[in-house]
Parts: sequence; structure tokens; C-alpha cells
Amino acid sequence: MSNIVHAPEQIGEPEDSQRKEIYTYTAPWTVFSMAWSSRPDPSSQFRLAIGSYVDRYSNRVQIVKKRNTSAKGGSKSNPEYNTSLYKAAEFDHPYPCTKILWSPDVRHGSRDLVATSGDYLRLWNLTDDGSGEGTLNAKKEAVLNNNKKSEYCAPLTSFDWNETDPNILGTASIDTTCTIWDMTTQTARTRLVAHDREVFDIAFAQGKDVFASVGADGSLRMFDLRQLDHSTIIYESPGLSPLLRLEWNKQDPNYIATFAVDSRRTIILDVRVPTTPVVELGGHGACLNATAWAPHSHCHICTAGDDKQALIWDLSSMQVKPLEEPILAYGAEGEINNLQWSASQPDWISIAYRDKIQILRV
Repeated sequence: MSNIVHAPEQIGEPEDSQRKEIYTYTAPWTVFSMAWSSRPDPSSQFRLAIGSYVDRYSNRVQIVKKRNTSAKGGSKSNPEYNTSLYKAAEFDHPYPCTKILWSPDVRHGSRDLVATSGDYLRLWNLTDDGSGEGTLNAKKEAVLNNNKKSEYCAPLTSFDWNETDPNILGTASIDTTCTIWDMTTQTARTRLVAHDREVFDIAFAQGKDVFASVGADGSLRMFDLRQLDHSTIIYESPGLSPLLRLEWNKQDPNYIATFAVDSRRTIILDVRVPTTPVVELGGHGACLNATAWAPHSHCHICTAGDDKQALIWDLSSMQVKPLEEPILAYGAEGEINNLQWSASQPDWISIAYRDKIQILRV
């Protein structure tokens, strides 16, 4: 297999390396949810939010940052000060986060917000704690419940924050519905029955109107906020096997990636040609857990799964037959639970396995 990059025996390079290829951070629990910050200011450019997966009510969220290597000196009060990646904030979260995202509103002066999904949709505001050590305070801003008749709501499996209009956020739930939220008023704009069974994921296309969802009924459906009285079924899996995740290509919104529960193959779909995959990506020896399109390229995508591999694919010459040969591969030390490609720094991909996150230069 050509052009393959395997995990080195020694993870990363010395701390003073001019071009470090891998950063590793160890959390005190299994890492599941993970998201890159896209804020342009230097103190926020290399920053992730990560959520724990602990089988109990009390879980945690951490904000992890890369230390500015030009900073001199250390800190006795914060022994993590001199490490490459350090914990900048930590707060309690009820149940594990099914997903975590930073606000796409990165305008100067905008609030530094993080949203999490679980039993409810929660909004958190991050502010500098004034210590001068790059650490943050986290304050819970809101808990959003779309069930007006009860204080309880069906658990949320996922959500997506609209990048074109940060006032729009969509959530997916096990009760077969998707809810579109107005983040300014913190109220539900609309709630629709999206699938016949649980909805597992939701994602917006380019622009503010079109989104898609996948669910346990094995279908991928596309919706338009301007005309919600119907949806378009883009794809149904063989045997209606539940579809777990979808990723919309933001560089070419004609293409969507999805995969089924316990599947080793990624399905690439063209919304202009429904029902038939454009290409299937193989290469994995165990089930998939995550996919991520390159934020700066319309033809590259990364996939990761239980075979401990993160694979990067070049789809510039897509063929109907399955692709089995990635252009790059990385072997982690454990089953990869999550994968994110940084939109603000597209040379970097983050993966989560066991209690670790690794940030890889690609």
C-alpha cells in the first residue's frame, strides 16, 4: 500500500521540535465527543472541547489547548503549564455528551460558546479567568427543552450548528424528531417527525436552509426549512440497516458521506442521483465510528473505526467500484471513537481513543 503513514513507535517528537507532527493528551476518562474551536484569535486557534464517556450520571467536559511554545517560564500553580496540550477548563455534564460543538460565530466580540447534547441541549459560555495562564471559566448559559408539556424530553443523539447562520441549530432525538432552534431567543422554531424510528444524526449543508438526517429506519433524508411539509429520501441502506452518522461535504454540497451501524464501509452519495452510492470506501478491518471531510478540499475524506485506523481517501476520480486503498493511514493504539478535521487549521486532524486524544499533522 503506497503513501502510507504508520504510527511511529515514539508518539510525537521532542517538545522543542520546530515541526511537531503529533500531540497527545491523556484525559482521566474515556473520551467520546470532541470538537475543534474555529475562533481566529491566537489564544483560541489550537483548542478542542472533549467530553467523557462514563457509565454514570456525572460526566465531564474539558477544554484542551496547546501551549504557545514561545512562552517562557512555567507555573507552580498549574503544573500542566509547560506541557504541549493542557486542560484550560473543566465542568460537570449530566450523562455523556453525545456531541459537542463550538459556536460558528467567530466574529470579533462574539461570545465564546460551546453547545452539548445529551438529555437536553445545553449552552456554555467560556471566559478568561484572569489568571494569565490561559485557563478559562465555564458558565452554563441555557438548558433547552423542546417538550413544553413536561420538564423531561427524549434524549438527543446529535446536533449541528449552522455555519452560515449561527442563530440556527438543529437537534436529533430518539423520539423520531428533529428540532430547529432559534439560538437568539433560545426557543424551538419547528419540530418535525423526521424518521420512522430513532434519528441518529443531523447535518446542515452549505447555506442556512437545507439539512439532512439519518436514523434507525435505515434512511438518509434531506429537508428544506423553506418547505418542511415533505422530505426527500436520498438513500436507504440494504436491509434498512440503521445509519449511524452523516457528514456533508462543505466544499461540494452535492456529496454526503454516511455509514451503517457495525459497518466497515463508508457510503458516498450524490444528492443529485438519489438511492445509488457514488462510491463505497473499504479499507477498514472493523466497524466504522466516524468520518470527516477535509474542510479545504472537496475530494478528501478521513474515516476511522474500531480497527484503530484513521484513513484518508482521495475521491478526485470517483469510480462506482469500491475503493480499498487510502492515500494515507495512521494506526492508533486503541479503537478510534471519534475523528475531527480542523476547519481553521486544515493541516491537523484529531482522533479520540480510550482516554487519549491525538492531534495529527496531515
